[in-house]
Amino acid sequence: MAADPDNLNIAYGTVEDTNPRELTRFYERLRHDIVAQPTQIEKMMAASAAFVTARRDGELIGIARGVSDGLRGYLTECKLDPAYQGPAAVTGMDGRIEHDERGIAAEMARRVLDAMVAAGVRRIDVLAWGTEVDFCEELGFKRQGGLVGLTMQAKNQAANG
Repeated sequence: MAADPDNLNIAYGTVEDTNPRELTRFYERLRHDIVAQPTQIEKMMAASAAFVTARRDGELIGIARGVSDGLRGYLTECKLDPAYQGPAAVTGMDGRIEHDERGIAAEMARRVLDAMVAAGVRRIDVLAWGTEVDFCEELGFKRQGGLVGLTMQAKNQAANG
């Protein structure tokens, strides 16, 4: 369990502890850049190999999740409300881990990683933006030389077809 120096009484849970509408509201509150309908969120939740929530006084303040094909896994998301990241979270953008003063994000991420390893995953990858790199390295991830992360919005695939 993560240290709780401020006695915030953080409760960690699983996918069973939330629902698509609550998660949609969480993303909206954090101004997450992926606009999704609750039905899409429901599919995403069901397809996650591991899903961890963090709550304070019943309010959803963070999530972490991973996906896997059984051999390789991917820490696809670790989001924490910037209000719980501490004063060094300067931009407060969409829940990115800029600072994890209380260890809440690290605890969620470790639980996801532990669940994927327990399920037999042999390698776990992650993509990190800016300040998230330090966070991921603190979890034990290493930079891979020559690796180039690429992304595509679904609407661009339709235009290329």
